[in-house]
Amino acid sequence: MSINHSSASTIAHVLSEALPYIRKFQGRTIVIKYGGNAMIDEKLKNGFARDIVLLKLVGLNPVVVHGGGPQIGDLLKRVGKESRFVGGMRITDKETMDVVEMVLGGQVNKEIVALLNSHGAKAVGLTGKDGALISAKKMHFSHQSKEMTAPEIIDIGHVGEVTNIDTSIIDMLIHGDFIPVIAPIGLGKNGESYNINADLVAGKLAEELNAEKLILLTNIQGLLDKNEKLLTGLNINRVDELIADGTIHGGMLPKIRCALEAVQNNVCSAHIIDGRIEHAVMLELFTDEGIGTLIFGDCPRDDE
Repeated sequence: MSINHSSASTIAHVLSEALPYIRKFQGRTIVIKYGGNAMIDEKLKNGFARDIVLLKLVGLNPVVVHGGGPQIGDLLKRVGKESRFVGGMRITDKETMDVVEMVLGGQVNKEIVALLNSHGAKAVGLTGKDGALISAKKMHFSHQSKEMTAPEIIDIGHVGEVTNIDTSIIDMLIHGDFIPVIAPIGLGKNGESYNINADLVAGKLAEELNAEKLILLTNIQGLLDKNEKLLTGLNINRVDELIADGTIHGGMLPKIRCALEAVQNNVCSAHIIDGRIEHAVMLELFTDEGIGTLIFGDCPRDDE
C-alpha cells in the first residue's frame, strides 16, 4: 500500500523532529511512573508498551515504576474488605498489606512485564524487596483540623517512606539490556513490607540513578493556571511561587513536590503528562511542544 504525499510529509516531519532528541538522550536513563487510565484502557496500555520498547531500541534506558490502587481496591472488595483512606493514603493493616503485595508484586507487575515483552522488550519485574532495592520505614501521619488544639497521630499501618535505594540491581539490568519494572513495595529493617506511594518511589529512584528525566503519568492534562491553561517550562523558583499563591493545591501538590525534589537533586527535568493520550511518553520526549507540564532544574548535562 502506497503512502500519499500528505501522509509522507507528516511522517517525515515527525521523524526529523524526533531525531535531535533521540541523539541528545541516547544512553541516558528515563524513570517513568506508570498509572491511571494508561494502565486500564487496552489501547493506551499497548501504546505505552510500544513507547517504552521504542525508547530502549533507540538507545535510552527506561525504568518503569507502577502503581495499582484501583486493582488493589477491586481485590479488597472481592474478599469483603473495605478500603479506607486518610489524606489520600490507604490505611494498610497486615491483611491489606498481603493483598497489596499480591496485586502489585504479582498481578500488576507481571502483566506489565508480559505486555512489554510481547512488544519485543526484555523486561524484568521487581518489587522494592528484591535485592534490597528499596529500604523503608513506617510513615507517621498526623492530622489537625481547625477545631483541634493539637495534631492527631493516626496509625495508617504498613504505609512507608523510602529511607534508602540500592540501585545496583537496576544498574545490572540496564547494562544487560533489560527494562526494569518496579512495584513500590519497600523492605523494613526487620523484614516487614511497606506500601509506598509510586510517585515518591519513582522520584527517589530517578535521583539515585542520576536520571535525565522523571515522567509522571496522570489522569489530568498537567498543571493548569487559574484560567485552566496548561503551564510548562517551569523552573524551581516559578514552582515555588505557584505553590505560594495557591495555583498549585490539593491533589496536585504531592506530585509537584515529588517532581520539584527530583530536579533539586540532579534529575535534569520532571514531566507531569496526561496518560489518557495515546503515545503520551513519545509525544512529550520527542516533540518540540510536548504535551504536559515540564519542570526543569540546573542540569549541566543539558549543555553537553
